[in-house]
Amino acid sequence: MTDENVALLPAVPARGDTSAQRHCLCCKAVFPSEGFGERICKRCKSQAAWKSAISSGHGASRRRSAR
Repeated sequence: MTDENVALLPAVPARGDTSAQRHCLCCKAVFPSEGFGERICKRCKSQAAWKSAISSGHGASRRRSAR
């Protein structure tokens, strides 16, 4: 299968990735989550502290230097 064909396949969610009521990891409030990867509620994500903590760089500072 070529790379072009892979892009046309529909995304298949991981087994167990279901929407559910989850507790926010920041404020502990219960919120409707669309999957297990969503653990922060929309209210906390909209705060300036959350937005300023997200790196806008490309991550080069976290990589090891070549030896």
